[in-house]
Amino acid sequence: MPFVFVRRGDDILMLNREKKPNQGLWNGVGGKIEEGETPLENVIREVYEETGLKLSDAAFRGMVNWKSDGALYGPMYVYLADYPAAQIVTTPKKVREGILDWKPISWIMAPENRGVTADISKYFRYLFDESATFEHLFIYINGKLIDYVRKTIPEAELEKCSSYGSKQD
Repeated sequence: MPFVFVRRGDDILMLNREKKPNQGLWNGVGGKIEEGETPLENVIREVYEETGLKLSDAAFRGMVNWKSDGALYGPMYVYLADYPAAQIVTTPKKVREGILDWKPISWIMAPENRGVTADISKYFRYLFDESATFEHLFIYINGKLIDYVRKTIPEAELEKCSSYGSKQD
């Protein structure tokens, strides 16, 4: 599943989700990839469907996986997209999936912030590190995060990772 964080200056467009999983928490925008759709096409479509914003591009920034009570979930392919600061997008705004609002990056990364999903506080900062792309693994037991592992995705594997679900697969 591709997921995207839309950046405008020092703010990120976040969605407070109405449904499980992550009901009531702020997160980025994303959804299930449709058959024949590339991850980038998915990101552009999902952003438009969930927010009404039209993106022309997004950068692949890594993968997130979860291991919960021994079962492995993921990967979630994470993208970062820039939206022009001059474009006015009024928020908060109620949409089908929940409530959209621009949140400062500093607010999202604040250690005491309990309003974002638990894993964002660990991997979010690495979205902006353009020197490397990372794979993040979160390990849960009985719903409690017990470990987090981050590793660099080798340059030779980046094409394979970012083309997940592509029309060529």
